[in-house]
Amino acid sequence: DAACTRAQVVTFLWAAAGKPDPKTTGNPFVDVAESDYFYKAVLWAKENGITAGIDDTHFGPNNTCVREQVVTFLYAAQNKPASSTEVTFSDVQPGAWYYDAVAWAYENGITSGMGDGTFGVGVTCTRAQVVTFLYAAMTK
Repeated sequence: DAACTRAQVVTFLWAAAGKPDPKTTGNPFVDVAESDYFYKAVLWAKENGITAGIDDTHFGPNNTCVREQVVTFLYAAQNKPASSTEVTFSDVQPGAWYYDAVAWAYENGITSGMGDGTFGVGVTCTRAQVVTFLYAAMTK
């Protein structure tokens, strides 16, 4: 039930991808050091368009992830495939930056929401939820 951080989420994704070495050696993030356990994962995620960071020079490794951030990372890791599903969660509005990711996740059985008609926008994503999303995405 512990909250999952951005560093942990990209590390999980990187591990699921086989821990590939990043092609780039340039690190744009002042809050990511070469000695950090998530260093290669962050560089890999950045170069693969999974995340751009919280701004041009910060990744925010210790920031807690919310549900829409996690499904957006997963969606980007899958190369943002098109979805034909309309989102019916009451807390996900058309045009939201995470709308397409939530639609893809719902359409592919990665999430069914919170069980009350909502997706859970703004709700901290626990480690258990992250690995459940990741497992569903990797086995779809």
